[in-house]
Amino acid sequence: MADFLKRSEITIETMGKVHNPSGEGVKAVSAEVKKKTVKYTNNTTQLTENHETKVKEVGSARRNITRKKGGNEILFDSKKKKQGGAGKGKWDDMEAYDGTDVPDALDENDPNFDDYANESKYILSSTHGADTEEDEIRVDDRIVYGPLFTLQEFKIRLGEAIQEYFDSADADEVVRTIQEMRCKEYHAEVVKKAISLSLDKGPRERELISRLLTCLHPLPLDDEDVDAGFENLLDSLEDLSIDIPDAKVIVGSFLARAIVDEVLPPAFISNRNNNYPGDEVTEKAMTLLSREHCTARLEKIWGPGDGRPVDELKKVIDQLIEEYLLSRELDEAARCVREMNAPHFHHELVKRGVKIAMEKDGLDHNDSGVSALDAIAALFSFLVKNAIVSEYQVSKGISRLHKVLADIKLDVPAAPAMLEEFEEMAKDGGCVVSV
Repeated sequence: MADFLKRSEITIETMGKVHNPSGEGVKAVSAEVKKKTVKYTNNTTQLTENHETKVKEVGSARRNITRKKGGNEILFDSKKKKQGGAGKGKWDDMEAYDGTDVPDALDENDPNFDDYANESKYILSSTHGADTEEDEIRVDDRIVYGPLFTLQEFKIRLGEAIQEYFDSADADEVVRTIQEMRCKEYHAEVVKKAISLSLDKGPRERELISRLLTCLHPLPLDDEDVDAGFENLLDSLEDLSIDIPDAKVIVGSFLARAIVDEVLPPAFISNRNNNYPGDEVTEKAMTLLSREHCTARLEKIWGPGDGRPVDELKKVIDQLIEEYLLSRELDEAARCVREMNAPHFHHELVKRGVKIAMEKDGLDHNDSGVSALDAIAALFSFLVKNAIVSEYQVSKGISRLHKVLADIKLDVPAAPAMLEEFEEMAKDGGCVVSV
């Protein structure tokens, strides 16, 4: 800044000829004259005087400086007072806005103008085009080429459909959901997603997934989709094995079951073994397929908890009880009951178990030695204590025995006394509640 701008008085002598070539003088302004400032209020200009500073105590260490308010109080408007954030983003007159001031549409000459919503007839969502007119998908009278959803959206919807399938066991609903999504490019993900979700489930869910793959092939999943799905699944097994240690064994069983169900061709294993020799999964599948009567065995690869009808579950219960009465191994029997994954059907286990024990003890009941009835009572006491079978199911099974006791008595005359004895043992074992 020039020195003359800092001076309190500006005269012709101070400016000199360099800064004042015309030679005209500049009117001096006295320092004693009060300076005047301009304030703007409602688009009007007014002059107000700044009063002198008043010092409360002269020479004190701390100066309390106060200024007198301007005499013109009408100039102060509280509505113009700044709010938080230094008043940024505030409107001068919010009360006058009624919400009707809507911006007009963009000008066609504006660089940001876009009339796509009104003029375009197509929604380009993929680089793949429709093969035929029947493959065209229309949304709001526009043609959509390619999948309706992204891969991530497709996986989310597919996962929800499979979780519902685990509860309802309705494969037709899953097929309908996949067809309605119209995402042919992502069909290989169906195989990978379905099997991955069943890895941490029980035998029932794995059997349901095997049946689902059979329903999905060849429509809407063709041979290429199934092959690509199993390839993707096998390539991602290293990551799945971190959370599920036996993932490779389970996937090998899925692979063998898919070949038996004719979802996969046998050449798939041969090609995979040639490309990845020594693969643990393919070797597991080849072992299962090379066994005697492999077809019948692989149809029941997931054990008794595969969602079979009631008649088949009854056969499984009879086999379980027979094996237990021969071996008397509680842990093995408990494992078989847990694999059934049918807690709602445990009352049938109690009913058939006690009935078989009565028939094993014979027509004349004797108290010498450990009878089959004692072993059955010990089994249900063990199952209840380990929270495998509920007390309610045991009580319900006993009540069902009373209803068919007349029929059992025809083959086992001592059945009423034996049932009464079993009830006493069940009460002592703490596995009976009132029905």
